[in-house]
Amino acid sequence: MDCEPLFPALAAPGPAPALTFGDRTLTYADLATATTTLAARLTAAGATRVAVWATPTLETAVAVVAALRAGVPAVPLNPKSGAAELGHIVADSEPSLVLAGAGDELPEALAGLGRVDVRAEPAEGDATDASPHTTLAPSSPALIVYTSGTTGPPKGAVLSRRAISSTLDALEDAWQWTDADVLVHGLPLFHVHGLILGILGPLRRGGSVRHLGRFSTGGVARELATGGTMLFGVPTMYHRIAEALPDEPELVKALSGARLLVSGSAALPVHDHERIASATGRRVVERYGMTETLMNTSVRADGEPRAGTVGVPLPGVELRLVDEAEAEIPGDAGPEAVGEIQVRGPNLFTSYLNRPDATEAAFASGGWFRTGDMAVRDADGYVRIVGRKATDLIKSGGYKIGAGEIENALLEHPGVREAAVTGEPDPDLGERVVAWIAPADPALPPTLDDLSAHVAARLAPHKRPRVLHLVDALPRNDMGKILKRALGKG
Repeated sequence: MDCEPLFPALAAPGPAPALTFGDRTLTYADLATATTTLAARLTAAGATRVAVWATPTLETAVAVVAALRAGVPAVPLNPKSGAAELGHIVADSEPSLVLAGAGDELPEALAGLGRVDVRAEPAEGDATDASPHTTLAPSSPALIVYTSGTTGPPKGAVLSRRAISSTLDALEDAWQWTDADVLVHGLPLFHVHGLILGILGPLRRGGSVRHLGRFSTGGVARELATGGTMLFGVPTMYHRIAEALPDEPELVKALSGARLLVSGSAALPVHDHERIASATGRRVVERYGMTETLMNTSVRADGEPRAGTVGVPLPGVELRLVDEAEAEIPGDAGPEAVGEIQVRGPNLFTSYLNRPDATEAAFASGGWFRTGDMAVRDADGYVRIVGRKATDLIKSGGYKIGAGEIENALLEHPGVREAAVTGEPDPDLGERVVAWIAPADPALPPTLDDLSAHVAARLAPHKRPRVLHLVDALPRNDMGKILKRALGKG
Protein backbone atom coordinates (compact mmCIF):
# COMPACT_ATOMS: atom_id res chain seq x y z
CA MET A 1 0.00 0.00 0.00
CA ASP A 2 1.03 3.64 -0.50
CA CYS A 3 2.84 4.56 2.73
CA GLU A 4 1.28 8.05 2.59
CA PRO A 5 -1.85 8.04 0.42
CA LEU A 6 -2.38 11.27 -1.49
CA PHE A 7 -6.14 10.74 -1.32
CA PRO A 8 -7.23 9.22 2.00
CA ALA A 9 -10.92 9.63 1.09
CA LEU A 10 -10.53 7.04 -1.67
CA ALA A 11 -9.48 4.34 0.79
CA ALA A 12 -13.05 4.01 2.10
CA PRO A 13 -15.11 5.83 -0.52
CA GLY A 14 -18.72 6.83 -0.06
CA PRO A 15 -21.55 8.53 -1.97
CA ALA A 16 -20.36 12.13 -1.53
CA PRO A 17 -19.68 13.99 -4.79
CA ALA A 18 -16.01 14.27 -5.71
CA LEU A 19 -15.86 15.70 -9.24
CA THR A 20 -18.50 17.57 -11.24
CA PHE A 21 -17.93 18.76 -14.80
CA GLY A 22 -21.10 20.31 -16.19
CA ASP A 23 -23.89 17.76 -15.83
CA ARG A 24 -21.49 14.86 -15.15
CA THR A 25 -20.62 13.89 -11.58
CA LEU A 26 -18.49 11.18 -10.01
CA THR A 27 -18.94 10.32 -6.35
CA TYR A 28 -15.97 9.18 -4.32
CA ALA A 29 -17.19 5.59 -4.80
CA ASP A 30 -17.40 6.15 -8.57
CA LEU A 31 -13.96 7.72 -8.66
CA ALA A 32 -12.41 4.89 -6.64
CA THR A 33 -13.88 2.32 -9.03
CA ALA A 34 -12.84 4.21 -12.16
CA THR A 35 -9.29 4.71 -10.92
CA THR A 36 -9.05 1.11 -9.71
CA THR A 37 -9.79 -0.12 -13.21
CA LEU A 38 -7.43 2.29 -14.94
CA ALA A 39 -4.61 1.83 -12.41
CA ALA A 40 -4.83 -1.94 -12.95
CA ARG A 41 -4.51 -1.42 -16.73
CA LEU A 42 -1.45 0.75 -16.27
CA THR A 43 0.15 -1.80 -13.97
CA ALA A 44 -0.64 -4.67 -16.33
CA ALA A 45 0.84 -2.72 -19.24
CA GLY A 46 4.05 -2.14 -17.30
CA ALA A 47 3.70 1.63 -17.75
CA THR A 48 6.67 3.54 -16.39
CA ARG A 49 5.45 7.03 -17.36
CA VAL A 50 2.22 8.20 -19.02
CA ALA A 51 1.17 11.30 -20.90
CA VAL A 52 -2.30 12.71 -20.19
CA TRP A 53 -4.19 14.64 -22.88
CA ALA A 54 -5.33 17.27 -20.39
CA THR A 55 -8.69 18.53 -21.61
CA PRO A 56 -10.98 20.18 -19.02
CA THR A 57 -12.96 16.97 -18.48
CA LEU A 58 -13.68 14.21 -15.99
CA GLU A 59 -11.46 11.93 -18.06
CA THR A 60 -8.37 14.04 -17.36
CA ALA A 61 -9.03 14.02 -13.62
CA VAL A 62 -9.59 10.24 -13.60
CA ALA A 63 -6.44 9.66 -15.67
CA VAL A 64 -4.19 11.70 -13.37
CA VAL A 65 -5.61 10.28 -10.14
CA ALA A 66 -5.33 6.71 -11.45
CA ALA A 67 -1.71 7.25 -12.47
CA LEU A 68 -0.86 8.72 -9.08
CA ARG A 69 -2.51 5.85 -7.24
CA ALA A 70 -0.68 3.32 -9.41
CA GLY A 71 2.63 5.07 -8.78
CA VAL A 72 3.12 5.91 -12.46
CA PRO A 73 4.39 9.47 -13.09
CA ALA A 74 2.03 11.48 -15.32
CA VAL A 75 2.92 14.17 -17.85
CA PRO A 76 -0.04 16.55 -18.45
CA LEU A 77 -0.16 17.79 -22.06
CA ASN A 78 -1.66 21.11 -23.08
CA PRO A 79 -4.09 20.38 -25.94
CA LYS A 80 -3.36 23.82 -27.40
CA SER A 81 0.37 23.16 -27.74
CA GLY A 82 1.84 23.24 -31.22
CA ALA A 83 3.39 20.24 -32.94
CA ALA A 84 6.99 21.28 -32.20
CA GLU A 85 6.34 21.76 -28.49
CA LEU A 86 4.43 18.48 -28.16
CA GLY A 87 7.14 16.69 -30.08
CA HIS A 88 9.77 18.06 -27.72
CA ILE A 89 7.82 17.07 -24.59
CA VAL A 90 7.15 13.54 -25.86
CA ALA A 91 10.77 13.03 -26.89
CA ASP A 92 12.03 14.42 -23.58
CA SER A 93 9.66 12.59 -21.22
CA GLU A 94 9.39 9.31 -23.18
CA PRO A 95 5.94 8.23 -21.97
CA SER A 96 4.99 4.64 -22.72
CA LEU A 97 1.30 5.47 -23.10
CA VAL A 98 -1.01 8.42 -23.63
CA LEU A 99 -4.28 8.59 -21.68
CA ALA A 100 -7.17 10.41 -23.34
CA GLY A 101 -10.94 10.57 -23.54
CA ALA A 102 -12.43 8.11 -26.01
CA GLY A 103 -13.62 10.87 -28.32
CA ASP A 104 -10.42 12.93 -28.30
CA GLU A 105 -8.54 13.32 -31.55
CA LEU A 106 -4.83 13.29 -30.86
CA PRO A 107 -2.26 15.11 -33.00
CA GLU A 108 0.39 13.47 -35.12
CA ALA A 109 3.05 14.24 -32.50
CA LEU A 110 1.46 11.55 -30.28
CA ALA A 111 0.94 8.97 -33.00
CA GLY A 112 3.86 6.83 -31.86
CA LEU A 113 2.44 6.27 -28.38
CA GLY A 114 0.17 3.48 -27.26
CA ARG A 115 -3.24 4.88 -26.36
CA VAL A 116 -5.53 4.09 -23.45
CA ASP A 117 -9.06 5.49 -23.57
CA VAL A 118 -10.18 6.70 -20.15
CA ARG A 119 -13.66 5.86 -18.92
CA ALA A 120 -15.24 8.21 -16.39
CA GLU A 121 -18.80 6.98 -16.06
CA PRO A 122 -20.48 6.32 -12.71
CA ALA A 123 -20.19 2.62 -11.95
CA GLU A 124 -22.55 0.26 -10.15
CA GLY A 125 -21.52 -1.69 -7.09
CA ASP A 126 -19.06 -1.07 -4.31
CA ALA A 127 -15.65 0.38 -4.98
CA THR A 128 -12.42 -1.09 -3.71
CA ASP A 129 -9.19 0.57 -2.72
CA ALA A 130 -7.24 1.31 -5.90
CA SER A 131 -3.86 1.74 -4.22
CA PRO A 132 -1.21 -0.65 -5.51
CA HIS A 133 0.20 -3.26 -3.16
CA THR A 134 3.62 -1.66 -3.27
CA THR A 135 5.22 1.01 -1.16
CA LEU A 136 5.37 4.42 -2.80
CA ALA A 137 7.99 6.59 -1.19
CA PRO A 138 7.13 10.28 -0.60
CA SER A 139 10.18 11.17 -2.70
CA SER A 140 8.99 9.18 -5.73
CA PRO A 141 7.97 11.20 -8.80
CA ALA A 142 4.27 11.92 -9.18
CA LEU A 143 3.95 14.48 -11.99
CA ILE A 144 6.25 15.96 -14.61
CA VAL A 145 4.93 19.41 -15.46
CA TYR A 146 6.57 21.33 -18.28
CA THR A 147 7.44 24.99 -17.88
CA SER A 148 6.25 27.61 -20.36
CA GLY A 149 9.57 27.66 -22.20
CA THR A 150 10.00 31.43 -22.39
CA THR A 151 13.80 31.15 -22.44
CA GLY A 152 14.15 27.98 -24.52
CA PRO A 153 12.45 24.60 -24.95
CA PRO A 154 10.09 23.72 -22.08
CA LYS A 155 11.74 21.93 -19.18
CA GLY A 156 10.03 19.10 -17.31
CA ALA A 157 9.83 19.84 -13.58
CA VAL A 158 9.72 16.55 -11.67
CA LEU A 159 7.29 16.90 -8.76
CA SER A 160 7.36 14.31 -5.99
CA ARG A 161 4.47 12.97 -3.98
CA ARG A 162 5.91 14.83 -0.98
CA ALA A 163 5.90 18.14 -2.85
CA ILE A 164 2.24 17.74 -3.76
CA SER A 165 1.08 16.62 -0.32
CA SER A 166 3.10 19.24 1.53
CA THR A 167 1.83 22.14 -0.57
CA LEU A 168 -1.80 20.99 -0.34
CA ASP A 169 -1.53 20.47 3.41
CA ALA A 170 0.05 23.90 3.85
CA LEU A 171 -2.89 25.40 1.97
CA GLU A 172 -5.27 23.44 4.21
CA ASP A 173 -3.75 25.35 7.10
CA ALA A 174 -3.61 28.75 5.39
CA TRP A 175 -7.09 28.63 3.85
CA GLN A 176 -8.82 26.56 6.56
CA TRP A 177 -9.70 24.14 3.76
CA THR A 178 -11.94 21.22 4.85
CA ASP A 179 -13.96 18.36 3.41
CA ALA A 180 -17.03 20.62 3.60
CA ASP A 181 -15.64 22.97 0.95
CA VAL A 182 -16.92 22.91 -2.62
CA LEU A 183 -14.40 24.44 -5.00
CA VAL A 184 -15.53 26.18 -8.19
CA HIS A 185 -13.15 26.94 -11.07
CA GLY A 186 -12.70 26.90 -14.82
CA LEU A 187 -8.92 26.58 -15.01
CA PRO A 188 -7.02 24.41 -17.52
CA LEU A 189 -5.85 21.06 -16.20
CA PHE A 190 -2.35 20.86 -17.64
CA HIS A 191 -0.67 23.08 -15.06
CA VAL A 192 -0.19 23.45 -11.31
CA HIS A 193 -3.05 25.87 -10.63
CA GLY A 194 -5.93 24.02 -12.23
CA LEU A 195 -4.71 20.44 -11.80
CA ILE A 196 -2.80 20.21 -8.52
CA LEU A 197 -4.58 22.92 -6.55
CA GLY A 198 -7.90 22.77 -8.35
CA ILE A 199 -8.44 19.00 -8.70
CA LEU A 200 -6.01 17.18 -6.42
CA GLY A 201 -6.53 19.75 -3.63
CA PRO A 202 -10.24 19.06 -3.08
CA LEU A 203 -9.68 15.30 -3.43
CA ARG A 204 -6.94 15.31 -0.78
CA ARG A 205 -9.27 17.15 1.59
CA GLY A 206 -12.20 14.84 0.86
CA GLY A 207 -14.25 17.73 -0.49
CA SER A 208 -15.51 18.32 -4.00
CA VAL A 209 -14.82 20.41 -7.09
CA ARG A 210 -17.18 21.78 -9.71
CA HIS A 211 -15.33 22.55 -12.92
CA LEU A 212 -16.98 25.05 -15.23
CA GLY A 213 -15.46 23.57 -18.37
CA ARG A 214 -15.22 27.04 -19.84
CA PHE A 215 -15.09 30.06 -17.54
CA SER A 216 -18.09 32.38 -17.50
CA THR A 217 -19.41 34.82 -14.93
CA GLY A 218 -22.79 33.14 -15.21
CA GLY A 219 -21.25 29.77 -14.39
CA VAL A 220 -19.45 31.24 -11.38
CA ALA A 221 -22.70 32.78 -10.12
CA ARG A 222 -24.65 29.55 -10.62
CA GLU A 223 -22.18 27.27 -8.86
CA LEU A 224 -21.43 29.58 -5.94
CA ALA A 225 -25.15 30.18 -5.43
CA THR A 226 -25.85 26.44 -5.21
CA GLY A 227 -23.33 25.32 -2.62
CA GLY A 228 -19.92 26.41 -3.87
CA THR A 229 -17.75 27.80 -1.07
CA MET A 230 -14.43 28.61 -2.80
CA LEU A 231 -13.49 30.13 -6.15
CA PHE A 232 -10.11 29.80 -7.88
CA GLY A 233 -9.23 32.03 -10.82
CA VAL A 234 -6.53 33.96 -12.64
CA PRO A 235 -6.50 37.77 -12.95
CA THR A 236 -8.13 37.70 -16.39
CA MET A 237 -11.13 35.90 -14.87
CA TYR A 238 -11.36 38.24 -11.91
CA HIS A 239 -11.12 41.22 -14.27
CA ARG A 240 -14.13 39.87 -16.18
CA ILE A 241 -15.93 39.38 -12.89
CA ALA A 242 -15.16 42.96 -11.84
CA GLU A 243 -16.42 44.25 -15.20
CA ALA A 244 -19.64 42.23 -14.94
CA LEU A 245 -20.59 43.07 -11.34
CA PRO A 246 -22.54 46.29 -12.09
CA ASP A 247 -24.86 44.43 -14.48
CA GLU A 248 -25.12 41.02 -12.80
CA PRO A 249 -26.73 41.19 -9.33
CA GLU A 250 -26.80 37.38 -9.14
CA LEU A 251 -23.01 37.39 -9.43
CA VAL A 252 -22.70 39.98 -6.66
CA LYS A 253 -24.87 37.89 -4.35
CA ALA A 254 -23.04 34.66 -5.14
CA LEU A 255 -19.59 36.13 -4.54
CA SER A 256 -20.79 37.77 -1.33
CA GLY A 257 -21.71 34.34 0.01
CA ALA A 258 -18.47 32.59 -0.89
CA ARG A 259 -16.10 31.61 1.90
CA LEU A 260 -12.90 32.24 -0.05
CA LEU A 261 -11.95 33.84 -3.37
CA VAL A 262 -8.40 32.99 -4.53
CA SER A 263 -6.42 34.46 -7.41
CA GLY A 264 -3.08 33.22 -8.69
CA SER A 265 -0.74 32.59 -11.65
CA ALA A 266 -0.17 36.34 -12.08
CA ALA A 267 -0.66 39.52 -10.05
CA LEU A 268 -4.26 40.71 -9.66
CA PRO A 269 -4.38 44.46 -10.28
CA VAL A 270 -5.28 46.49 -7.20
CA HIS A 271 -8.03 48.23 -9.18
CA ASP A 272 -9.85 44.90 -9.69
CA HIS A 273 -9.31 43.98 -6.03
CA GLU A 274 -11.05 47.16 -4.97
CA ARG A 275 -13.93 46.89 -7.44
CA ILE A 276 -14.75 43.36 -6.30
CA ALA A 277 -14.46 44.23 -2.59
CA SER A 278 -16.62 47.34 -3.00
CA ALA A 279 -19.41 45.45 -4.78
CA THR A 280 -19.41 42.21 -2.77
CA GLY A 281 -17.80 42.87 0.59
CA ARG A 282 -15.42 39.98 -0.15
CA ARG A 283 -11.71 40.47 -0.73
CA VAL A 284 -9.74 38.25 -3.07
CA VAL A 285 -6.86 36.29 -1.52
CA GLU A 286 -3.65 36.03 -3.55
CA ARG A 287 -0.99 33.36 -3.33
CA TYR A 288 2.38 32.87 -5.00
CA GLY A 289 3.88 29.78 -6.53
CA MET A 290 5.69 28.35 -9.53
CA THR A 291 5.78 25.07 -11.43
CA GLU A 292 9.08 24.23 -9.72
CA THR A 293 8.04 25.22 -6.21
CA LEU A 294 4.27 24.69 -6.09
CA MET A 295 2.97 27.14 -3.47
CA ASN A 296 5.30 29.39 -1.50
CA THR A 297 3.15 32.09 0.11
CA SER A 298 -0.44 33.09 0.57
CA VAL A 299 -2.64 35.57 2.31
CA ARG A 300 -4.26 33.48 5.03
CA ALA A 301 -8.00 33.04 5.39
CA ASP A 302 -7.66 34.36 8.96
CA GLY A 303 -5.23 37.11 7.94
CA GLU A 304 -5.49 40.53 6.36
CA PRO A 305 -6.30 40.27 2.61
CA ARG A 306 -4.02 43.12 1.65
CA ALA A 307 -4.40 44.07 -2.02
CA GLY A 308 -1.18 43.89 -4.00
CA THR A 309 0.51 41.31 -1.78
CA VAL A 310 0.82 37.52 -1.92
CA GLY A 311 0.81 37.14 1.84
CA VAL A 312 3.33 35.33 4.02
CA PRO A 313 5.34 32.10 3.63
CA LEU A 314 3.28 28.93 3.97
CA PRO A 315 4.03 26.44 6.76
CA GLY A 316 7.22 24.55 5.96
CA VAL A 317 8.43 27.07 3.37
CA GLU A 318 11.52 29.19 3.98
CA LEU A 319 11.71 32.43 1.96
CA ARG A 320 14.38 35.08 1.68
CA LEU A 321 15.16 38.08 -0.53
CA VAL A 322 18.69 38.43 -1.89
CA ASP A 323 20.57 41.19 -3.66
CA GLU A 324 22.55 40.88 -6.90
CA ALA A 325 25.45 39.27 -5.02
CA GLU A 326 22.98 36.78 -3.46
CA ALA A 327 23.49 38.26 -0.02
CA GLU A 328 20.33 38.09 2.07
CA ILE A 329 18.44 41.35 2.46
CA PRO A 330 17.49 41.93 6.13
CA GLY A 331 13.83 41.72 7.00
CA ASP A 332 13.89 45.29 8.31
CA ALA A 333 15.41 46.75 5.13
CA GLY A 334 12.14 48.50 4.30
CA PRO A 335 9.49 48.30 1.57
CA GLU A 336 11.78 49.82 -1.11
CA ALA A 337 14.45 47.09 -0.78
CA VAL A 338 13.90 45.01 -3.92
CA GLY A 339 15.44 41.54 -4.01
CA GLU A 340 15.09 38.20 -5.74
CA ILE A 341 12.93 35.63 -3.96
CA GLN A 342 14.69 32.40 -3.02
CA VAL A 343 12.84 29.54 -1.35
CA ARG A 344 13.46 26.11 0.06
CA GLY A 345 11.25 23.45 1.60
CA PRO A 346 9.47 20.14 0.93
CA ASN A 347 7.33 21.83 -1.75
CA LEU A 348 10.23 22.11 -4.21
CA PHE A 349 10.58 20.04 -7.37
CA THR A 350 13.18 17.28 -7.48
CA SER A 351 14.89 18.21 -10.74
CA TYR A 352 14.43 19.20 -14.35
CA LEU A 353 14.02 15.98 -16.29
CA ASN A 354 17.16 15.12 -18.26
CA ARG A 355 18.67 18.53 -17.44
CA PRO A 356 21.20 18.25 -14.60
CA ASP A 357 22.84 21.45 -15.83
CA ALA A 358 19.63 23.45 -15.56
CA THR A 359 18.84 21.87 -12.19
CA GLU A 360 22.22 22.84 -10.78
CA ALA A 361 21.93 26.39 -12.14
CA ALA A 362 18.51 26.82 -10.52
CA PHE A 363 19.81 26.43 -6.97
CA ALA A 364 22.04 28.62 -4.85
CA SER A 365 24.19 27.15 -2.08
CA GLY A 366 22.24 25.77 0.84
CA GLY A 367 19.43 24.37 -1.31
CA TRP A 368 17.80 27.73 -2.05
CA PHE A 369 15.85 27.79 -5.31
CA ARG A 370 16.33 30.91 -7.43
CA THR A 371 12.82 31.91 -8.47
CA GLY A 372 13.78 34.81 -10.70
CA ASP A 373 10.92 36.80 -9.15
CA MET A 374 11.65 40.18 -7.61
CA ALA A 375 9.83 41.37 -4.50
CA VAL A 376 9.77 43.67 -1.53
CA ARG A 377 8.63 42.76 1.97
CA ASP A 378 6.45 44.70 4.38
CA ALA A 379 7.51 45.04 7.99
CA ASP A 380 5.11 42.28 9.07
CA GLY A 381 6.40 39.80 6.47
CA TYR A 382 3.85 40.28 3.71
CA VAL A 383 5.51 39.79 0.32
CA ARG A 384 4.85 42.05 -2.67
CA ILE A 385 5.93 40.76 -6.07
CA VAL A 386 7.24 43.53 -8.32
CA GLY A 387 8.00 41.40 -11.38
CA ARG A 388 10.34 38.96 -13.04
CA LYS A 389 14.08 39.59 -12.77
CA ALA A 390 14.52 39.13 -16.52
CA THR A 391 11.65 41.31 -17.75
CA ASP A 392 10.16 43.37 -14.92
CA LEU A 393 13.08 44.88 -13.04
CA ILE A 394 13.96 48.26 -14.55
CA LYS A 395 17.17 50.02 -13.52
CA SER A 396 16.61 53.69 -14.21
CA GLY A 397 18.61 56.65 -12.93
CA GLY A 398 20.16 54.61 -10.14
CA TYR A 399 16.80 53.23 -8.95
CA LYS A 400 15.52 49.66 -9.08
CA ILE A 401 11.91 49.87 -10.25
CA GLY A 402 9.42 47.00 -10.31
CA ALA A 403 7.08 47.02 -13.30
CA GLY A 404 4.17 45.65 -11.25
CA GLU A 405 3.54 48.72 -9.10
CA ILE A 406 3.56 50.99 -12.17
CA GLU A 407 1.10 48.69 -13.93
CA ASN A 408 -1.21 48.85 -10.92
CA ALA A 409 -1.04 52.65 -10.94
CA LEU A 410 -1.75 52.81 -14.68
CA LEU A 411 -4.78 50.54 -14.30
CA GLU A 412 -6.30 53.07 -11.90
CA HIS A 413 -6.50 55.58 -14.77
CA PRO A 414 -10.02 55.63 -16.25
CA GLY A 415 -8.64 55.66 -19.78
CA VAL A 416 -6.71 52.40 -19.35
CA ARG A 417 -8.19 48.94 -19.94
CA GLU A 418 -4.96 46.91 -19.94
CA ALA A 419 -1.41 47.90 -19.02
CA ALA A 420 2.07 46.43 -19.21
CA VAL A 421 5.37 48.08 -18.33
CA THR A 422 8.82 47.23 -19.67
CA GLY A 423 12.21 48.89 -19.78
CA GLU A 424 14.30 49.90 -22.78
CA PRO A 425 17.85 51.26 -23.06
CA ASP A 426 18.31 54.96 -22.37
CA PRO A 427 21.66 56.75 -22.82
CA ASP A 428 21.11 58.95 -19.79
CA LEU A 429 19.06 56.85 -17.36
CA GLY A 430 20.38 53.41 -18.24
CA GLU A 431 16.81 52.24 -18.82
CA ARG A 432 13.58 54.18 -19.25
CA VAL A 433 10.08 53.08 -18.31
CA VAL A 434 7.88 52.10 -21.26
CA ALA A 435 4.09 51.75 -20.98
CA TRP A 436 2.05 49.49 -23.25
CA ILE A 437 -1.60 50.49 -23.00
CA ALA A 438 -4.85 49.10 -24.37
CA PRO A 439 -7.20 52.12 -24.03
CA ALA A 440 -10.64 51.85 -22.46
CA ASP A 441 -11.91 53.90 -25.42
CA PRO A 442 -9.73 53.49 -28.52
CA ALA A 443 -11.21 56.70 -29.95
CA LEU A 444 -9.97 58.69 -26.93
CA PRO A 445 -6.69 57.13 -25.78
CA PRO A 446 -4.78 58.65 -22.87
CA THR A 447 -1.66 60.66 -23.66
CA LEU A 448 1.86 60.06 -22.37
CA ASP A 449 1.80 63.34 -20.44
CA ASP A 450 -1.47 62.36 -18.79
CA LEU A 451 -0.24 58.90 -17.79
CA SER A 452 3.14 60.18 -16.60
CA ALA A 453 1.50 62.74 -14.32
CA HIS A 454 -0.94 60.09 -13.07
CA VAL A 455 1.90 57.69 -12.09
CA ALA A 456 4.16 60.40 -10.64
CA ALA A 457 1.36 61.58 -8.37
CA ARG A 458 0.77 58.07 -6.99
CA LEU A 459 4.27 56.64 -6.81
CA ALA A 460 7.34 58.79 -7.46
CA PRO A 461 8.52 60.92 -10.39
CA HIS A 462 11.31 58.50 -11.36
CA LYS A 463 8.71 55.76 -11.88
CA ARG A 464 6.70 57.60 -14.50
CA PRO A 465 6.56 56.18 -18.06
CA ARG A 466 8.64 58.05 -20.61
CA VAL A 467 7.46 56.13 -23.69
CA LEU A 468 3.89 55.13 -24.58
CA HIS A 469 2.74 52.43 -27.01
CA LEU A 470 -0.99 52.03 -27.70
CA VAL A 471 -2.20 48.51 -28.55
CA ASP A 472 -5.55 46.84 -29.17
CA ALA A 473 -4.86 44.14 -26.56
CA LEU A 474 -1.91 42.69 -24.67
CA PRO A 475 -0.61 39.23 -25.62
CA ARG A 476 -1.35 36.64 -22.93
CA ASN A 477 -0.80 32.92 -22.37
CA ASP A 478 -3.40 30.33 -21.35
CA MET A 479 -3.09 31.32 -17.68
CA GLY A 480 -3.67 35.01 -18.40
CA LYS A 481 -0.05 36.10 -17.92
CA ILE A 482 1.10 38.95 -20.14
CA LEU A 483 3.74 37.79 -22.63
CA LYS A 484 6.07 40.76 -22.40
CA ARG A 485 8.63 39.23 -24.75
CA ALA A 486 5.97 39.37 -27.47
CA LEU A 487 5.37 43.09 -27.09
CA GLY A 488 6.50 45.03 -30.13
CA LYS A 489 6.61 41.90 -32.28
CA GLY A 490 4.18 41.74 -35.17
